[in-house]
Amino acid sequence: MKLHNTLTRQIDEIIPITPGKLGVYTCGPTVYDYAHIGHWFNYVRMDTLVRALRYEGNEVTWVMNITDVGHLVSDSDDGEDKLEKGAKREGKTAWQVAEFYTADFIACMKLLAITKPDHITKATDHITEQIALVELLEAKGYTYVISDGVYYDTSKFEGYASFARLDLEEQQAGARVSFNPEKRNGSDFAVWKFSPDGATRDMEWDSPWGRGFPGWHIECSAMSMKYLGDTLDIHTGGIDHVPIHHTNEIAQSEAATGKRFANYWMHSNHVMVEGEKISKSLGNGVRLQEIIERGITPAAVRLHVLESQYHGQSKFSWDGLVAAQNRLRDLQAMAVLRYQARPITHDTATFALRDVPIELMRAVAEDLNTPAALAFLSGVSTQLQSVLIEDDMVDHFEAMLAGIDALLGLGLGETPDITASQKELLIQRTNARSAKDWAASDHIRDQLTAHDIGVRDTSDGPIWFRLV
Repeated sequence: MKLHNTLTRQIDEIIPITPGKLGVYTCGPTVYDYAHIGHWFNYVRMDTLVRALRYEGNEVTWVMNITDVGHLVSDSDDGEDKLEKGAKREGKTAWQVAEFYTADFIACMKLLAITKPDHITKATDHITEQIALVELLEAKGYTYVISDGVYYDTSKFEGYASFARLDLEEQQAGARVSFNPEKRNGSDFAVWKFSPDGATRDMEWDSPWGRGFPGWHIECSAMSMKYLGDTLDIHTGGIDHVPIHHTNEIAQSEAATGKRFANYWMHSNHVMVEGEKISKSLGNGVRLQEIIERGITPAAVRLHVLESQYHGQSKFSWDGLVAAQNRLRDLQAMAVLRYQARPITHDTATFALRDVPIELMRAVAEDLNTPAALAFLSGVSTQLQSVLIEDDMVDHFEAMLAGIDALLGLGLGETPDITASQKELLIQRTNARSAKDWAASDHIRDQLTAHDIGVRDTSDGPIWFRLV
C-alpha cells in the first residue's frame, strides 16, 4: 500500500512499525453543528484507507476523536469555545449540544457505510490524560503560564516549522496586533486555557494551573498516543489542519516522547463548490440529510466521493451526485444478475470473477486511486451484463461482490431480489412475447415499471434491474 505522505512530500510505501499491524488515527469532528459534505469526503476517504489496509490482511486499529471541548473559533487561541457558542445558539448546555451532534455524526457514518472506528474517543472523557501530558511538557521546560492559560513555547522545539513549511517570521509580522501580546512567539499555542474570571463554563475542570479546559491540539496527542503508542503508523485528517493543528500535535507529542509522532500523514484536500472550498464559515456546506431529501442515496454519495482522489481538489455539484446515482444503478444492475443465473452452457466460466477484487485492490493500493478502481469496475459491469451469469458462477459472483463491498463499501451485495409476484409478472410477459401479444407484453412492462423494475430483453431472455 502506498500513500502520498505529507511528512516526506512523496508517495511512500506503508511499512508497519509492527509487521501485520497498523494504527490509524483520524481527526474527527468538532460537534457543535452538523457535518457537511466536505467533511464526509474526508471521512469516506479515511474509511477507504482503513478498508484497503484490512483487505491487504493487516490488523488495523482505527481511532477517531470527537472534539467536544476546547476548539476555539480562532486559531490564535482566542474567542469562544465552539461548543459554548453552539450552546448559546440553541439555548442548550454545551453537553447537550455535544451529545446531539455526536449522535447525528455517528448516524450519518452508518448511512455512508463508514466502518465504525475501534475507538471513538471524546476529549471530555480524557481530561486526565491531557493534564498529564501538559504536566510532562511543563517538566521538560516546554510551557509557560500567562494570564489566560498555559502555552507551549514553539521556539524550544527545533524544526517546528518544517512539517508545514511555515514562514514563522512572516506569520509573526502579520499577527502582531491579533495575537495575544503576552505570548512569547506568535506561533505559541494554548495547551490549557483558564476559565474567564467571574464566569462559569458548562465544561471546565480543576488542574494544577487553575480551573479551565484543555487546548484543542493537546487532546489529539493525548488520545492518539493512549490508544496507539508514542509513534503512530498513520495520522489522517483534512489538509486545512496541516499548518496549525497537526504542526502543533507534532511539536507537543515529539517534545513529550522524544520520538517521531507519526510515520505517515494522509491529508484529504479541499472540496470545491463554485470555485470556493466548502466550509462552515462560508456557509456553503450541504448536509447529508439535505442530499438524501433530494432523492440521492447515501451509497451514491459515497461513490461520488470515490470518483475523486484524496490529495487533489475535488468538486461537489448536484449534477455530479445525479451522475453518481446513475453509475451506482448500473453497478446494482450488475449485482442483481446473481438472482438471474442461466443454465450452464460451457464447461468453464468465461469470466475470472475472483480476479475482480484483486484488480480493484491493485488500483487502490496505488495511493488510494479510487477513480481508477471505479473505471475498472464499470468495465466489469459492462462485460458481465453482456455475458450474463451462469449457475456455476453464482458462488464466485457473490464472493466478488463481497470483495468489492469490503474494499469500496458500496453495498452491492445487499441489493435485494425482486418478489415472487414480480417474478411471475416477468414470466407472464415472456409468455406474451412468445405469443406475439405485444399489447399484453407492454402492459406487463408498465406494471413492472410501476414497481420500479426495468426490463432488458436479450437473446437469453429478459434481464430485470431496479430503476431506483
